Amino acid sequence: MKPVDETWARAVAVVAHPDDLEYGAASTVARWTSQGKDVSYVIATSGEAGIAGMSPAEAGPLREEEERRSAAVVGVNHVEFLGHPDGALEYGLALRRDIAGAIRRLQPEVVLSMNFELTWGEGAVNHADHRAVGLAVLDACRDAANEWVFPEVGPRWGGVQAVYVGGSSTPTHYVDVTEFLERGIASLGEHKAYLEGLGSDFDPAQFLRDRAGYEGMAAGCDLAVLLQHFQV
Repeated sequence: MKPVDETWARAVAVVAHPDDLEYGAASTVARWTSQGKDVSYVIATSGEAGIAGMSPAEAGPLREEEERRSAAVVGVNHVEFLGHPDGALEYGLALRRDIAGAIRRLQPEVVLSMNFELTWGEGAVNHADHRAVGLAVLDACRDAANEWVFPEVGPRWGGVQAVYVGGSSTPTHYVDVTEFLERGIASLGEHKAYLEGLGSDFDPAQFLRDRAGYEGMAAGCDLAVLLQHFQV
């Protein structure tokens, strides 16, 4: 397990839903922004189908606002939503085009995304939206670097040095978040309506502490986030 190379200045995190980054990666983002790095969030949907009993028309704007507050806790000021349908994301040209466009606008050196495997751990099926976005992110990084692919969404950007994916079953790198986990927990706590809508005994703070501790053991530090590195 290697530490993530942090000799870069600008990153973009691309995920499917508001709250996806807060289940682990936000602590990493807090560390990076504390170093003066510029991190932006790109969210494929507005999470409008994510709260039982609340209409998408109400839930979408609410979840966008929760995500903006959540991002601010870890030092992220730029959050954009691509407007794809929550729960019905499709891997394909439209999604790749929109993500490639965001990469060209924001010009990151590092892209952060999330698990796009079929499952989480043993048999827990990963959300279809996560699978679609994660794979599209890898392809969109390459698309963004090709001047002949999606020229309508801006001039090429070939500066992506690495993609890191959280929640992978085969992590290769780690980020020590020992000093930043509490900010990550506070970031997740901004998703109040979403967490209340879960209607369960789930303790998000305990979940994040347990996960960071477990991943820290693998990394050789107190608390860590594990990531899989991809070179595109």
